[in-house]
Amino acid sequence: MDHIKKIHVIQKSSGKTQTELARVLGVSFKTFNSWVNGKSIPRKKALENIDALYFQYVGDINIDESVLVEKKERLEEFQRQYKDPFKRIMSRKDLYNIFLLEMTYHTNSIEGSTFNEPEVRAVLFDDVTIPDKTVLEHQEVKNHQGALAFVMRWIRDEDGNITELFIKRIHEILMNSILHNAGQYRTHNVRIAGANVATSNPLKIDEHMGELIKELNNPTKDIVTHIAQTHAKFERIHPFSNGNGRVGRLLMLTTAFKNNLAPVLVKKEKKTAYYNYLQEAQTQENYIPLISFIYDGILSGYELLKEE
Repeated sequence: MDHIKKIHVIQKSSGKTQTELARVLGVSFKTFNSWVNGKSIPRKKALENIDALYFQYVGDINIDESVLVEKKERLEEFQRQYKDPFKRIMSRKDLYNIFLLEMTYHTNSIEGSTFNEPEVRAVLFDDVTIPDKTVLEHQEVKNHQGALAFVMRWIRDEDGNITELFIKRIHEILMNSILHNAGQYRTHNVRIAGANVATSNPLKIDEHMGELIKELNNPTKDIVTHIAQTHAKFERIHPFSNGNGRVGRLLMLTTAFKNNLAPVLVKKEKKTAYYNYLQEAQTQENYIPLISFIYDGILSGYELLKEE
């Protein structure tokens, strides 16, 4: 793939303008525009920077296990600094609001919401109706606010394991007034859009979810590996007719908090990489890229805790 095609992919994945991408790449708009229009060819260093940005957004399924070492060390540094991320967020309303905004904005954007971050903030905290936006998009914001509040209360008040009832309740709140079967497993076959991944037969969902819930509650591996593997399995089962991504990301958050980690923040700009890594794990059983991605998500979660 030549540099022009890569730039177009980067623009689509990141949502950034040419001016913003030029700034990221450290060149003038005129130079960047000349690259895009094929009037000039980037020099070697610029091509390397474009490649790095491309892999940042699209992902690199060929990364090896060595990349996890540095990320684990950074995670351990944060763990020493922030002993109980959940308690820190719950004890400060300002931090909770930042956390709520970031989680809601990114998870809904991944699923196609056209709200920008200031619009999500206005709906969450000022109960504003955004002109020219759908009722559905407003409902998704308020529903995610309610679902996240439910999850946070459950983590605070319950010492027990993740249950089927807990998972179904998350879905019920997320899909309230959106799906007629909110909180219920699907009874029909589905395909994951854009992915060559076979989902569970509806007759097998109860069995597969029972097995997954046991695994969720009994981590036998490094916790980040555990989160990555159980998330890939949940999304492959795809137990609900819609909303599986949002439920799955809240389950990752739950597991992280229960193990004294910051939440996994999956950013919308990384949507393409996220989906590529999930599919690689689900079809090739190559979990390393997804584990690396989850490390990045947790490290982004720790960045939220630094707000003073």
